[in-house]
Amino acid sequence: MPTWMNKRRVGGHALVGYSLAGEETVIGLPELNVCFDVGRAPREIIPIDNLCISHGHMDHAAGVAYYLSQRGFIGAGAGRVIIHRDQAVNIQRLMAVWADIEGHPAPGHIEAVLPGEDVKIRRDLLIRPFAVDHAASALGFSVVESRHKLKAEHAGKSGQQLVALKKQGIEIEDWIEVPLVTYCGDTAVGDFLDLPCVRQAGVLLIECTFFDREHLHRARVGRHIHVTDIREILGRIECPHVVITHVTRRTDPRRAREIIKDAVDPADVDRISFLMDRPPRRRQQLPVADATTGDVT
Repeated sequence: MPTWMNKRRVGGHALVGYSLAGEETVIGLPELNVCFDVGRAPREIIPIDNLCISHGHMDHAAGVAYYLSQRGFIGAGAGRVIIHRDQAVNIQRLMAVWADIEGHPAPGHIEAVLPGEDVKIRRDLLIRPFAVDHAASALGFSVVESRHKLKAEHAGKSGQQLVALKKQGIEIEDWIEVPLVTYCGDTAVGDFLDLPCVRQAGVLLIECTFFDREHLHRARVGRHIHVTDIREILGRIECPHVVITHVTRRTDPRRAREIIKDAVDPADVDRISFLMDRPPRRRQQLPVADATTGDVT
């Protein structure tokens, strides 16, 4: 059954994604040519050239090989998989096994990174990985844009004066970094929230797996975010748009929205939305044979 991908626009950015805890997480930003995690590689993200894998759990990384293998069928070039250096060797081994199975390798580049090692994806755009608190070698990612800004000492000068300065070889502009979209993957609350690329992102994609009070211990053991953490998170970040991901199927989105309203300051409610803004479709159940009659039901 195909993944039911949600399509929406948040903070000026188009998102296409699906995220249910333990089942599948994949979030694409087609206009930025970046995808966060791959789930089972739904067709909507195959054309995206840059795939960022937060960690190796199956619901986030199962579709890597399929993603790389399918790009040739749509006329796309070799895809790039950006992943923690300690996990890159495992993905390379996986691709080697699939090459043996299929009889030929799937074109693709595995970009092995450590936290803080930027990956440039175009002249004015880069991906910045950062460490989060979840599984071994887990990463979050920020898409950061570089922009020109007139130096303060030249403010108020006319265009003619600025042109004259440039002809003299004087730099009149600085490059500034603007974090556009940040994805935290699976994680507990951590120091990464204080990084400028996280704290100042225009859109922050962050998980909230558990909503019931009796599941607080499960959240802590599994290093996930509980709804009672959201107030603290919002107090530490400046992001105008916060998109909740990775809710479990046990929590209906309508109920989750009501719980969030009670968990945060009223002034923060409008900052929050959910990637999965409607109940997910039920997976089609496979037929089961009756143990006594053999009839299929």
